[in-house]
Amino acid sequence: MWNMQTRLLGRTGESLSVVGLGAIVFLEEDEKFARETVARAVDAGVNYFDMGPYGDGMAEKLGGPALGAYRDRIFVAEKTAERTRAKASELLRQSLKNMRMDYFDLYQLHGVQTLEEVDTIFGPGGAMEAFVEARDLGLVRHFGFSAHSEEAALALMSRFDFDSILFPINYICWYQGNFGPPVVKVAREKGMGILALKTLAYTGWPDGKKEKWLKPWYKPVDAYDQAKTALRWTLSRPVTSCVCPSHAEHLWWMIDAEKDLVPLTEDEELAVARSTEGVTPIFPIQPAVV
Repeated sequence: MWNMQTRLLGRTGESLSVVGLGAIVFLEEDEKFARETVARAVDAGVNYFDMGPYGDGMAEKLGGPALGAYRDRIFVAEKTAERTRAKASELLRQSLKNMRMDYFDLYQLHGVQTLEEVDTIFGPGGAMEAFVEARDLGLVRHFGFSAHSEEAALALMSRFDFDSILFPINYICWYQGNFGPPVVKVAREKGMGILALKTLAYTGWPDGKKEKWLKPWYKPVDAYDQAKTALRWTLSRPVTSCVCPSHAEHLWWMIDAEKDLVPLTEDEELAVARSTEGVTPIFPIQPAVV
């Protein structure tokens, strides 16, 4: 087993591998693929698995049993796009059932985009009531959220001391959309763990027509060298771990790149910034949540 670099997840005391497996990788696959992918990832040193009820729960039903054999030595995160107490509580229990697990290490509000959603989440009968109840019952250990807008992320952090944030930390969005710096600054000040989405994102699909990489809604990088540079850039920020995109090939690229991972030099940082010129970032344009 490879001793992949780990980093602390904020103030939780948890050490996570700097590369994490994202659940969309399981979509359109089968049980054999799930078992073999999880086993290979664990053997490569991955201990962070970011799950979600994708495909009407199919990602959970495939990924959960595959993760079961390693449950005592991995960190399992789960998400909900529900904003009310009743629906969030119901989905949490369904996710536990699908995953065949008794608890999740991290439970996250997923894809929050608007201030109206934030108000619902924290209002009477909102999802945060379900989160607190689940923690008291031992169903979840830590709280986090993912957001696809800076406005929503900053509002969420102002309303509750979350343990982590799952947010797009991507070199093209950073330099061409100025998307991310304010969120990272506040999360650091609060001592939160910062988990990176969209590390290997490149741009949108031309005319919305997907080619080759069919699972993500955006166009990811298309070669190992690009993936290695993107991973190095994100992990040169104060990030705990980077979740792979939606294809296993990208996961293996990230795992291979980690083996000789070193921070970018100042000259390399400048070169990365220049390489983004003329590329349209996927944020701050607001996509539909997968």
